[in-house]
Order: sequence, then structure tokens, then C-alpha cells
Amino acid sequence: MLQLVSATRLSREHFMRQSLLGRSLPRLGDYEAVGLTLFAENRAPIGERYNEVIESAAHEDVLVFVHDDVYIEDWCLRDRLNDALAQFDVVGVAGNTRLAPDQEAWHLTPDSRLNRPETLRLDTPHLRGAVSHGDDPQQAALSVYGASPAQVAVLDGLLIATRASTLKQSGVRFDPALGFHFYDLDFCRAATAAGLRLGTWPIALTHRSRGESVKSEAWTESLRVYAAKWRGAPAAITQL
Repeated sequence: MLQLVSATRLSREHFMRQSLLGRSLPRLGDYEAVGLTLFAENRAPIGERYNEVIESAAHEDVLVFVHDDVYIEDWCLRDRLNDALAQFDVVGVAGNTRLAPDQEAWHLTPDSRLNRPETLRLDTPHLRGAVSHGDDPQQAALSVYGASPAQVAVLDGLLIATRASTLKQSGVRFDPALGFHFYDLDFCRAATAAGLRLGTWPIALTHRSRGESVKSEAWTESLRVYAAKWRGAPAAITQL
């Protein structure tokens, strides 16, 4: 079963009518059955919710952890993921082939610091995949980061897909202590440490957010927890 998993602060009714993900579901379902596990009016850490689904999922389920502000335009999603998961253990739509222990965002150079705008630089030679950004999928601007499919060291958490059996067998889980921020970098580190292969795959979708919550109080607290957790990691950059 292909199972979409999402947490939203909206009610279920408002999610279906107002969110990009909710609005994209009918067309996906027209092609083939797609399950949805929705945590409506959610206030719990996203990692806690995602882990609940991993524990209860059937061994053969394909789990797609996806933000509620993502419009999935690719109605062949199951076919795309079947192909992707034949090559990689964990897949997404955008990522970076390198990751440093103190890196603050998947798409920035390891020395970029989000509280110092003058240091911000896209890690362009190492980025892979593509994502459209905007409120309206029909008018969204396409960001092409690099060739895809490609093996990467870290994925953008807007969409992360894998088989339930992969996570059950490897023991890889999301860290609830990170709230809504840095959970994707942390998850990718844990997956790599468990020997899983991460990769990007071409899947047509639109993401509303451009990271506006960066440097919020919640983001700062998650950075503190994330940095402390990986402080003892090797200083070398994970490079593919």
C-alpha cells in the first residue's frame, strides 16, 4: 500500500479544502488507490507522529512522509517510487551529495550560517533534484538543483519516501526532540549510519514554503539540540 503521511495544524476539513496536499489528493486517487494518514490539528513533534506510523505500518507499505504544503502533480507517484526504491533505500526530490556535521541546511554550503546572511551560499555543485515553489502549482517557479536520479548524503524533508520494512529492519527512526526543524538532516544521518542508500528521483510537485520559519525561536532551539547531538560526529564532510 502506498501511504501518504502528513501532519497539519489545520482541521481535517480545512486540510482537504485549503492545503496544497489535500487539494492534490483527488487526482492522485483517480489513477490508483493512495492511502492517507493525517494528523490533523497537530501540535506534537513531527518525528513523534512519523514514528507512530512506522511502528503500525504493514511490512510491505511504502511510506511517503510529506509536508501539507506540497501539491503532488505526478499522478504516477506509485510507479515513480517503485522505480526509485528499486535503486535507493530512501528517496526524495531534492538533496545534496555532501553533508558536514555542523551544516544548517541541506542546500547551503557547510560554512553558511543562517544568522549571518553574508555567509549564505547555495552548495550548487553538489545539489541534485528539482522542486517547484509557489502558492499556485500552475504558476510556480521551477528550481532545478542538479541531475536526478542521484545518490545523495541528505534529502530535503518536504518529501521522504521509503519502505516500512526498510525502517523496521534498520531501526532508523525520526527524532521527536527536534520538533519540526532539522529532523530531516538528522534522519538522513541516521539512515546513512545504518548503511541505507539515499537518492533523489524526478517527481513533479510544488512546495509552497521557501523556509520562512528559519531563525524562528523553534528553529533556534532545534538547531541547539541537533548541534549537540552530532557534536561528536567525525569532522569530515560526508561526500558522495
